[in-house]
Amino acid sequence: MGFEWPWQYSFPPFFTLQPNVDTRQKQLAAWCSLVLSYCRHNKLYNMTVLESQESPLFNNKKIQRKLSMESIQVVLEELRKKGNLEWLDKTKTSFLIMWRRPEEWGKLIYQWVSKNGMANSVFTFYELTCGDDTEKEEFHGLDESMLLRSLQHLQLEHKAEVIMLNDSKGVKFF
Repeated sequence: MGFEWPWQYSFPPFFTLQPNVDTRQKQLAAWCSLVLSYCRHNKLYNMTVLESQESPLFNNKKIQRKLSMESIQVVLEELRKKGNLEWLDKTKTSFLIMWRRPEEWGKLIYQWVSKNGMANSVFTFYELTCGDDTEKEEFHGLDESMLLRSLQHLQLEHKAEVIMLNDSKGVKFF
């Protein structure tokens, strides 16, 4: 199923941040919603600012409009303020996009563990995100850094413990 673009995406002024404060806030909210739904649909977890500028997300080739680098930075900063983005470097060139927060992923994973009677089981990170057992689960294919954050959240709740298994990471669920 293809991604459904919101109506604003075909509206040329959407690609220029508006000077009026109220209009700009609505526009930023629309951009944030678009970024999160696009990343969710395409299962994107981390990107660089440069690749995001060239992606269809900020570059509508049909109407030949592209959001400027400065405007992209404003949108990304708005996502960071809302808790949906974390910069991965000090120069702000790459970021982790969190269309679902780590605690939400942790809850989903723990529900799957509980539903399948797998408490007191040990899994490698690979088994959780790429294994046959999780193929139909929403967390299948989850980025490893997001998985780690999710499991650390479960660890704080005493529902899991992240462990090292030789050269790979694993987790024990309680």
